[in-house]
Amino acid sequence: MVSPGEIPPAIDDNAVVEPAPQLGQASGPPGRLEALETGTNNVKTASSRNTLDAYAKDWRHFTSWCLRQGFEPLPPDPKIIGRYIDACAADDPKHGVPALSVSTIERRLSGLAWSFTQRGFAIDRADRHVSSVLAGIRGRHPKPLRQKEAVLGEDIKEMVNTLGHDLRGLRDRAILLLGFAGRLRRSEIVGLDVVRDDRSGGNGWIEFFPDQGVLVTLRGKTGWREVEVGRGASDQTCPVAALDTWIRFARVTKGPLFRRIFKNNRSVDGGRLSDKHVARLVKRTALSAGVRSDLPEGERAGLFSGQSLRAGLASSVDIEEHYRQEQISYAAAEMTSKHKRRRVRFGTNLTKASGL
Repeated sequence: MVSPGEIPPAIDDNAVVEPAPQLGQASGPPGRLEALETGTNNVKTASSRNTLDAYAKDWRHFTSWCLRQGFEPLPPDPKIIGRYIDACAADDPKHGVPALSVSTIERRLSGLAWSFTQRGFAIDRADRHVSSVLAGIRGRHPKPLRQKEAVLGEDIKEMVNTLGHDLRGLRDRAILLLGFAGRLRRSEIVGLDVVRDDRSGGNGWIEFFPDQGVLVTLRGKTGWREVEVGRGASDQTCPVAALDTWIRFARVTKGPLFRRIFKNNRSVDGGRLSDKHVARLVKRTALSAGVRSDLPEGERAGLFSGQSLRAGLASSVDIEEHYRQEQISYAAAEMTSKHKRRRVRFGTNLTKASGL
């Protein structure tokens, strides 16, 4: 039997995940390979890779817990699911694992529901064994989520100054400046390719416009959108110059834009960088740069994440909302008039307006 406060050890975020077959790597007969590729593209259209990875981790966590407690994960039993989320909501001092937040538990339930559906089953979240436990968890953890601190233009300048000028420093500088000036999510940053490649597994690509900036094309849940990132006033903090420098020194011509770097810090791997790197990078550089140094050190550590980067531009630029939205996101329907918009691209440069 499982005690109400028991929670399994956290899943290792660094566990090795088998990569999808790359171009040129045959994994079956041609006909079957084409069918697999078609199915994969359909899945990617419906859900982002990060979401699927999170759902897979949720399933591994649940099945591991069931195994240790002597339960069968299939078919789904509301009583077992209720006991599982109750365990997740309790601190585990023995293993040093804190209780999960309400939002994380609710997201984990969504991941389990998706995984059960893929296996031909369904769970009823309205079942009293699940809903009553979830209601009790909400009652025990009523505090609202704390919004992450936005980093401003002046903060970004200080943050990039903490980075070196080696290969790793060039990459991280480009990540910070592009993510800030483009108001990009961390998954959007690491999902970019150098050039368009519909089979790379990415979610967008970049295009340089001489003397103007970089056009970022992204695929989101509601369709395609474009983001214009103008040149900065100084090459030291210009996202376009930082991108160009990274690409040249890393010798990246196709595939993922931001990649892992070998330990020798002299060459890059072909694998796409994890979005967790962006969150860690923002936190590390913000703390090193002394952002919000007026607060206690322990409190500062929880203020910064990838969301801080995305929230920064809107907080830094004092211009009309119309121009901010026009620069940040073009609706998919508007992309039909692409050639017309090309003539007026980069009319509003929020990079310079933010102080970069």
